[in-house]
Amino acid sequence: MLRRIVPVFALCALLPLAAIPQQAVPDQPKAPQPEPPPAARFTVQANEVILPVTVTDDKGRFVSNLEAKDFQVLDEGKQQRLTFFSHNGKQPIVVGFLVDLSNSSRIYWKTYQDATMDLVWNLLPADDPRFSGYLITFANDAEVAVNTTQDADKITDVLRKSRPGGASAFYDAIYMACTSRTLVHGEPFEPRRVLIVIGDGHDTASKKISYEQVLELAKRNLVTIYAISTQSFGFSNSSEGELERLTRETGGHVEYPLNKDLYKDVSGYISVPKDAGNYVYEAGTGGYAAEISGAITSAIVGIAGDITTQYILRYVPEYSPDAKTKTYHHIKVLIPTVPGVVIRARDGYYPASVPSQAPAQ
Repeated sequence: MLRRIVPVFALCALLPLAAIPQQAVPDQPKAPQPEPPPAARFTVQANEVILPVTVTDDKGRFVSNLEAKDFQVLDEGKQQRLTFFSHNGKQPIVVGFLVDLSNSSRIYWKTYQDATMDLVWNLLPADDPRFSGYLITFANDAEVAVNTTQDADKITDVLRKSRPGGASAFYDAIYMACTSRTLVHGEPFEPRRVLIVIGDGHDTASKKISYEQVLELAKRNLVTIYAISTQSFGFSNSSEGELERLTRETGGHVEYPLNKDLYKDVSGYISVPKDAGNYVYEAGTGGYAAEISGAITSAIVGIAGDITTQYILRYVPEYSPDAKTKTYHHIKVLIPTVPGVVIRARDGYYPASVPSQAPAQ
């Protein structure tokens, strides 16, 4: 992918002085002008690939003490030389919050609503220009409810007034995130692009794009997709595998706060089998609401932690002759010095990506 960054210089125009017929005005000493701050420079080499990487141990705990020498990146099987490495916990990001307002989110909407607002405040700290975000809501249609901003309160104010109801135009929401909002200078390198889906991934109403097209679009736009599933335990979802693939191949993952393990330690619950093999939990104590709230909050914290603890790698691909003609280049990240760790990273990239545009339909 080609990146050319050209510094912007202010052009100063000389204004002619108007003639004063009565008398000459003596020259006045000019007030000293403050020197402008140095222009911010953002440097990316041509065709450079950016690769956010999350590393955890087998218990899901983040591994945060690695160095550049610990990583190996294979591009089409050929090891690459890293040109950039960072593990700063305050890496600039622009994050899209994609919130499902379809009927499937109604059961626990208030808890998800509160937790999502906490996530927005967490990822968009006040008065820090390195962090930007936007809100896309989707039900029968997808809508850019809040365009790109550094003000978290603009997003939470809209979330506070939102109410679920209708179908789900999930694919259209991702399409809009990649094509229909204001960009921040330096994307997708600094800041890098993140999408967080609050929903079950089921699509029933999209009109602009199909699943395979939206997966390619997300990869071309170099977004890392995370999801917090709103699917309740005991309910099936034919799109669950699609949501898993969408997050996995872009370097993210799905959190399932309402899975079956949620209730195993809650006393007073009876698992009642219903038709079609589903189960319903009937409350015997007040632990139900607390367990739900705690699980959703834990999922939110997990996503925020993943985003803020990633390693950022960049490299300029060195292709072998037989790999140059490939449309999609596959990536594999290895950490030979620390066996047994879990590595999450995007699985590849399109060399001719245009990160701010959609592929031709």
